[in-house]
Amino acid sequence: MHTFLFELRRNKVLFFMLLPTLVFFLIFSYFPMVGIYYAFTQYSFEGGLFGSKFVGMKNFEFLYKSGVLWNLTKNTVLYNLAFIILGNILQLISAIFLAQIPGKLFKKTTQSLIFLPYFISWVLVGAFVYNLFNIDTGVINSLLAQLHLPAYDFYMSTAPWKYIIVGFNLWKGIGYGMIIYLAAIMSISEEYYEAAKIDGANIFTQTRHITLPLLMPTFVMLILFSLGGILKGQFDLFYQIIGNNGLLFEATDIIDTYVFRSLAVNFNIGMGTAAGLYQSLFGFVLILTVNYIIKKTREDYALF
Repeated sequence: MHTFLFELRRNKVLFFMLLPTLVFFLIFSYFPMVGIYYAFTQYSFEGGLFGSKFVGMKNFEFLYKSGVLWNLTKNTVLYNLAFIILGNILQLISAIFLAQIPGKLFKKTTQSLIFLPYFISWVLVGAFVYNLFNIDTGVINSLLAQLHLPAYDFYMSTAPWKYIIVGFNLWKGIGYGMIIYLAAIMSISEEYYEAAKIDGANIFTQTRHITLPLLMPTFVMLILFSLGGILKGQFDLFYQIIGNNGLLFEATDIIDTYVFRSLAVNFNIGMGTAAGLYQSLFGFVLILTVNYIIKKTREDYALF
């Protein structure tokens, strides 16, 4: 305590600058945690937070016994693993290729075009998807009709949607992640590459023995940050593309969309909060576990 007060007096301005951030997290991250109590109640609007009937673990038991929890967890984890692994690999490859482009104007134009989808709203992406895949006027079925092939009703089949969702997520996010890897590549000293060229290394050898090893800490750090939210699906992506189409829920329903329907459609606040609490605790335990494993193998790559 004495040390803290000493630091506070010595760095008053710095602590004052930190104050808005602390207030922000207190208001929007810590005070709302009181609502965790909803997960253990049969919520009623008349009773409110502390006046609703306490039911203990019954909300969690229902999620487990109904089989809903397993399907939600499976979908959320598998989709996020695809987003994280494929996304980081494609972003890394794109950054390496872009860094090798000699023309400055062409490089900037290409970078801007790849980055552009990141700024497109998921609402517009949902409209693109519908106009591509709907059975009546969709582009795909119009092409099938021109080729005298039978129409395919995408919105009645779960099979293609895991590829569609992953594909659009990668397309939209590749530019943003690429910028991070590109900045890391730009920070690598040219002396390494010049020494490699003197030794006769071509561009592929330089990439393999210089660029990739030096990008590995950035790659691991981004993977760790992403794993922390592996049970936090992208609600906008799934809701705008799938909506409330119950025929596709088996393959596309994730925890976030289930929580939304529990609150907005079924008005089951206790069940939705239980699913959200499970989501947060699972992600917290996962990031601690993965960070512990990395710290034991490569301590310099660990977050803490």
